[in-house]
Amino acid sequence: MGQSLLGKISDDEKELDWPRISIVTPTYNQSDFLEKTIRSVLLQGYPNLEYTIIDGGSTDNTVEVIKKYEPWLTCWVSEVDRGQSHAINKGLERASGELLGWLNSDDWYTERALFKFASAYLEDKSVGAVYGQGHIVDANNVVTHIPQLVQINRDNLLEWADGGDLMQPSCLFTKGAWQDCGPLDEELNYSLDVDLWLKIAKRYKFRRIPVLLSVALSHQGAKTTAQRNAMYADLAIVLMRHGGEAQARKLLDMFVDRLDQVQIIDAVLNKIPFLNTLARCIKKMIKA
Repeated sequence: MGQSLLGKISDDEKELDWPRISIVTPTYNQSDFLEKTIRSVLLQGYPNLEYTIIDGGSTDNTVEVIKKYEPWLTCWVSEVDRGQSHAINKGLERASGELLGWLNSDDWYTERALFKFASAYLEDKSVGAVYGQGHIVDANNVVTHIPQLVQINRDNLLEWADGGDLMQPSCLFTKGAWQDCGPLDEELNYSLDVDLWLKIAKRYKFRRIPVLLSVALSHQGAKTTAQRNAMYADLAIVLMRHGGEAQARKLLDMFVDRLDQVQIIDAVLNKIPFLNTLARCIKKMIKA
């Protein structure tokens, strides 16, 4: 590999005073996906990039993947941490960019996404965050979800359970917003991004740009895929914290309804021995 890894930038773009962008990738035992994430950052060709990888002491070959790209990284560490929020906070503590963000190790940026973030920010530096469209894809690269790209504010962030979602990797925030509203709450395991955005939305505007900026991979090992019930509880705590008691109650009611449906299905299966046995076999196959 040579310097070409860093992507191409036109002569005109070289003359522009691009703001520094600091990206942190938190990772733990995701070497199967990490290389695609890293390359999506470096191949942007963005001329004022600060890229840090914080590994939580992975036991797979994550470190080998990171070392492969070490010449183009600003910094990386591999050590036991207290989870995703702690890893991101560690990375952003040392960030010097005007625009900051994190890209999880199973997500990736689309081509020239960082230039689009930067251009929107340069048009209005009073904003606290810049965001755009994101897609969720499955293991076959089939798009499974395209969130509606609404204008973000506190009210529609509180309506998260009704589709008010904002794709986390498609959002960068300013250094000022981070200093005023960060760091991430390390007690939160799932809704750490929503909590930060709600804090930012109370003090700053969000700048929306109608372009695809990132793709998130949905897979069985993904935290929000594998532990969806715990995610609901985490989100309810965040909504109540920010004055969204009614929205949190709606979310918890939906969660209870889902549990009731599961209990009804289990009760039916228990009355039909063959189906009950079949269900247990399927569960064992899934866990294997």
